[in-house]
Formats: sequence, structure tokens, C-alpha cells
Amino acid sequence: MKILVTGAHGQVGQDMMSVLKARGHNVTGTDLVPGNESDSIIPLDITDPEAVRQLLMSEQPDAVIHCAAWTAVDAAEDPENREKVYAVNADGTRNIAFVCRELDCKMLYLSTDYVFDGTGETPWQPDETRFAPLNIYGQSKLAGEDAVRSLLKRYFIVRISWVFGPGTNFVKTMLRVAGTHNVLRVINDQIGTPTYAPDLVRLLADLIESEQYGVYNASNEGGYISWYDFACEIFRQAGIEVTVLPVSTAEYGQSKALRPLNSRLDKSKLRQCGFTPLPDWRDALTRYLGTLS
Repeated sequence: MKILVTGAHGQVGQDMMSVLKARGHNVTGTDLVPGNESDSIIPLDITDPEAVRQLLMSEQPDAVIHCAAWTAVDAAEDPENREKVYAVNADGTRNIAFVCRELDCKMLYLSTDYVFDGTGETPWQPDETRFAPLNIYGQSKLAGEDAVRSLLKRYFIVRISWVFGPGTNFVKTMLRVAGTHNVLRVINDQIGTPTYAPDLVRLLADLIESEQYGVYNASNEGGYISWYDFACEIFRQAGIEVTVLPVSTAEYGQSKALRPLNSRLDKSKLRQCGFTPLPDWRDALTRYLGTLS
């Protein structure tokens, strides 16, 4: 299958390219910044509808895996950035979906737990319709979902949470700050599950190779935890002695963007549709820490 991956330099995009190539697919990656001659990544500004159309028409992919996004959640709240955020996450996604409809090719769109308002304690279902994003990032990603749903029939929307993998992430941040602080305050009332990028891309490849279209939730197994729980396990596995104090979101102090307290995602649809769930997040953390040593 000929597959085009946007955001190929990102946390998910890098691993996505590798897994698809290993499975024998003909893969092209795009990003704002081009890669070297050997990595098959070409420049593309997804906010430019004509550029998107020209590239997709030239490549004629059988499927597009859309990983490109504005993901700087707090920076998205700055008034000077809001138009840019929507240009990427909403308009850019619509540009891609529009050409995918013309080509009649599959499209997989990565979304987020931030499309929900985070109320209650009940896990969010894939086909949930009660959307009330708390921040600009979540609102823009929901607009991207709406574009995909309205334009396409052969689509996958995959909501993920708390991603870690290549690049900057929570695990690296905890390890870094533990090097300069003996006591850390970590939020304990935001509940969800981490998603390890190398585990996620295996599932995304399984999805794009199938005809099981629709909306899915995907994060690692192992139960729902807080950021505090995650931090404690990071330091336990890394063998780092540091005092971690649990604090509420209110006690921690307000960031620019509101975060949902309930990011529990119900992932049972994956198994119901015959897909293998992601491994336990503790096992994923062990494997990830092994890549850092």
C-alpha cells in the first residue's frame, strides 16, 4: 500500500514511518522541515490547500496518516497564536480530508482526550457526542475531527492521551528536574493513561491496513493513573531517590490552558473490532527507559 504520513518528524510520525516501511509499504513522509535525501520526508505546509492538493495528487496515496498538528497546548492560548493553531489543526486537516475524498483514499486522523471537558469519572467512549473542550488546542482538534467526519466515509479517528516517545515528553522532564530538585510537586487529580508512541504506531498500522473505519480510543493498558502515579513509577524504575508530593491542579497553580481532570478513555472497541490493545504502560515505560540508557 502507498501511504503518506504527515508530521513525519514528530513523536508519532518518526516511529510511524519506520513501522510502515518494515511492513513493506511504500511510505512518504511530509513535514514543514524537509528531511535528508534518505528518509523520504518532503516539505509540506498543510495550511496551504493548493500545496496539499498538488502533493497528494502527485503522490496518489492509498492512505494518509495525519500526524501533523500544533501540540503546544499552553502556547495555543496566546491570542497571537490562536489563528495559527486553527490553521494547522482544523483547516490543515480539512485540506487533507478534502483531497482524500477526491482520491477516495483512506485517512487516519490522530485526535486527543482534550476534545472532552474532563468532568466526572466515567471513561469516555469512542462514539461520545458530549464535546466541550476546555482549551484552544482541544477545540481546534475537535474541529479537525468534524472536518474528517463530514467529508469522508473511509476514515479512522484515533484519540490518544499523554504521549511519550521521541522528543520532549513527561518522562524526560521528570528525569531532568530530578537532577536539580530533591522534592517535586506533581498533579494527582488529572486521571488518564500514558500512550507510548512505538506501541501506538503498531496499532495505527493495523488500523490503516483494515477496513474497520470509525472512531477509536487508544492508550496503553494497565489502568487509569494520575501524573503523580506516573512520576512515582518513573523514579522507581529509574532507581532515582526523590520525594514526590501529590498536589491538586488548583494547588499546583493555573497554567495558561485548562486541562481535563478526567482523561479516562474507554478502549474496549479495539478488542471488539479484533485489534490487539497496547501493552501495559509500565512495560512501555521500562522499554522507553531502556532506550535512554
